[in-house]
Amino acid sequence: MIFSTLEHILTHISFSIVSIVLTIRLINLLITEIIKPYDLAEKGVKTTFLCLTGLLVTRWIYSGHFPLSDLYESVIFLSWSFSLIHIVAYFKKNKNLSTITASSTIFTQGFATSGLLTQIKKPAILVPALQSEWLIMHVSMMILSYAALLCGSLLSAALLVITFRKKSNDLLRLMESFSFDKIQYKNERSNIFRNLSGKNYYKALLIQQLDCWSYRMISLGFLFLTIGILSGAVWANEAWGSYWSWDPKETWAFITWLIFAIYLHTRTNKNFQGANSAIVAALGFLIIWICYFGVNLLGIGLHSYGSFTLTFS
Repeated sequence: MIFSTLEHILTHISFSIVSIVLTIRLINLLITEIIKPYDLAEKGVKTTFLCLTGLLVTRWIYSGHFPLSDLYESVIFLSWSFSLIHIVAYFKKNKNLSTITASSTIFTQGFATSGLLTQIKKPAILVPALQSEWLIMHVSMMILSYAALLCGSLLSAALLVITFRKKSNDLLRLMESFSFDKIQYKNERSNIFRNLSGKNYYKALLIQQLDCWSYRMISLGFLFLTIGILSGAVWANEAWGSYWSWDPKETWAFITWLIFAIYLHTRTNKNFQGANSAIVAALGFLIIWICYFGVNLLGIGLHSYGSFTLTFS
């Protein structure tokens, strides 16, 4: 009873704090001189990280096993992973990544604290297939890979938005300049390019930073995903007698791995860096959610213990 109450308190405290953090982030876009919202937001995320860590430890003690046996526990661990990446981004002075991780944390925590997962919030005895030392290795690597890949994909999506918006604005300004006569057109065009060069310098710098951090996060996530798939194959051979069974979860994990392998391959060609490779990463964002969340809705296959039924309270 004590552990259950403590878990309930920590869950809602972490969600409340991360909600305030996101609100502070929005205020930071409008007000920067009256208060220091960025410092307050970072303290809030650190507190959220400690609450989520305490929540996982409490769940571990209460259930008697590492808290990664069902969707609810994996969502909590995913939120913890986002907050961990956020802290790393804070020390690296990367505000763009911090904004994405804060938003991702509030989304996953909101889902975990909602009434949709009421049936699986209570700890249960592990099924025989999960009673293995490979549980920590395999599932933790997969969830960490999802967190890193999702952050990298969102950075790529932001890169695409800024890139295409920049190109459309430049094109509109150039089209407007054609309405003048030749003398006015020449003067206007030179002014346009002079203004664009100054404004676009910061946009180009931002795009370069987004591209760089997207590549770093996806590379890290791809490494975790590879380790997770390999450890899962070894575990599957011990539990089911086969390294690979083309289970729906396994199939979509392989598709996810293939998509980001293509992304990393395109990065080796300078002609496909930037927006071209970012398109592949943005596609990977959808694939990850299908692999992690969509397959659980089916409730079929060898990974059906990770499924759930939608309930509304």
